Formats: sequence, structure tokens, C-alpha cells
Amino acid sequence: MREPTGIDALLERVRSGYPRIGPHEAYDAATAGTALLVDIRYAALRERDGVLPGAVVIERNELEWRLDPRGSHRIPEATGHDLRVVVICDEGYASSLAAESLHRLGLHRATDLIGGFQAWRAAGLPVVTP
Repeated sequence: MREPTGIDALLERVRSGYPRIGPHEAYDAATAGTALLVDIRYAALRERDGVLPGAVVIERNELEWRLDPRGSHRIPEATGHDLRVVVICDEGYASSLAAESLHRLGLHRATDLIGGFQAWRAAGLPVVTP
């Protein structure tokens, strides 16, 4: 029997490989300094809706290069493979695929925000508006 295909099946398989977190858990982890929030939304969405205080902005197409602890293009925060990264997109779909890619890179504690930026904002958590 063939495994189901399509984006919904892919997301289900990807998400079964790690625990996802909600907005309040992400906020608490970032505030406590135990997780790095990484906003992968494109510039137009950040300009329209604002940004999360303290989040590192890394465009999706640069994510693996910037977070690989052994890479020559890494950001200073990419200190090791045990770094807890919370990837945030607009609604929590692209971030799931990005978190899975980080797992393949060796960042075994990578996760993503359920519902993305929109869930963060709906939860009443801080947003810095343009």
C-alpha cells in the first residue's frame, strides 16, 4: 500500500517527528532564554503585521545556512546542535517544513509555532508594529 501523498500528508508526517508548541510556551521559552525564536516570514508580512520582540529574522531560503552551528554563514546564536529553535511563519505551515529541515541538519530540538505569527498575535502576546 502506498503512503498518502500531497501537502496535508507531508505535514502530518513531518509534524509527527517532533513536538510542536503553542504561542504561550514559545513566549515563555524565549523570555526564559531557553529557546531562540526565528521568524521566517517574508518582509512584506513583517512590514504589514509587525515582528515578535527578540525574534531573529531569517528568510526561509537562508535558514539552514544561518542556523548550522558548523556553517561559515551561521548567526552568532547558532552555537550548537542542541539549540532549541522555534521557527515561526505566518500561520504555522511553512514553519513545520522548515523545522523538519533543521532536524535533518542535526538541530534535534527544533520545533515550530502552532498557528504561526497569527496565533501569537491572537493570543495577545507582544508584537512590535511598524
